[in-house]
Amino acid sequence: MAETPLAFEIATFVVLALFFVVDLFIIGRKPHVPSTKECVRHIAFFIVMALIFGGLIWAFAGSKPAIEFYSGWLTEYSLSIDNLFVFVIIMSNFAVPKQIQKYVLSVGITFALIFRGVFILIGSALISRFTWVFFIFGAFLIYTAIKLVVGDDDDDEYKENGVIRMLRKVVRISDEYDGEKLRTTRDGVRYWTPMMIVFLAIGTTDVMFAFDSIPAIFGLTKDPFIVFTSNVFALLGLQQLYFLLGALLDKLVYLPAGLSVVLGFIGVKLVLEALHENSLPFINGGQPVAWAPEIPTWVSLAVIVVAIGGAALLSVMKMRQLDAASKGAKEVKGAKEA
Repeated sequence: MAETPLAFEIATFVVLALFFVVDLFIIGRKPHVPSTKECVRHIAFFIVMALIFGGLIWAFAGSKPAIEFYSGWLTEYSLSIDNLFVFVIIMSNFAVPKQIQKYVLSVGITFALIFRGVFILIGSALISRFTWVFFIFGAFLIYTAIKLVVGDDDDDEYKENGVIRMLRKVVRISDEYDGEKLRTTRDGVRYWTPMMIVFLAIGTTDVMFAFDSIPAIFGLTKDPFIVFTSNVFALLGLQQLYFLLGALLDKLVYLPAGLSVVLGFIGVKLVLEALHENSLPFINGGQPVAWAPEIPTWVSLAVIVVAIGGAALLSVMKMRQLDAASKGAKEVKGAKEA
């Protein structure tokens, strides 16, 4: 059930559509590697826009949906940063030239928006009819959180899925890129370029991302409008974030731990909510479980801010500690050689 006025929602979709057209298909199509200054400027702009948008929701619909938006946006943004690990690996494995990586990211983000939109519609339809689906969402998020903690995650090494491996056997694919083209001609023979495989790899990976992100956001709000806008603002500026953090992603050592806390918390919240609204006959005779508490939205926001902010702060401290140790080792080595 939407908590915001219809006119506000329509205006929001129009503005977000303009943002995406400019970000992905005008700025994003320029074949260049963005500078650090350009990346920071774009990221700062979209962060400020998200903060302002949350304030507008507060003004038009009240504090509760606004806090839900901020909680969802922070969660999705954090997940998007973690997902950049996989984008970096895909770009590296398929040797995508730096000059066209912005274009590839534009297509990948468009895929992500489409897939998440579909998952949001499906998820919204499910939870409006079957509250027990929160048990499934919650269990999946808790499982994902445990995987992040124990390090049993596939982000460290990208592996081609079965669809891509099968495609390589039945389709002619050239060894080299031809700019942004999907098809090229070599010695009179038509080939698909590796760009097609890259798009397919990113597209199928985006589907897996949606399995993490959509249950997480539905654990914070049931409003499809807030769910969708949280995802959109998390995806805006992701291109620039990719280039800005590309060399630093491996140094955000505590980000997985912070994400595991967030996902685990939301997973438990979903299970408690499912118990609170229980209708399954084999649990408490099909009656709601009275002892299951409802966790306020502001508590969710506080947990997310502390977990992600703490992970980022600890990562920076760790990075500085390692840099200082490395510098000290070099000075000692230089002194010995002298």
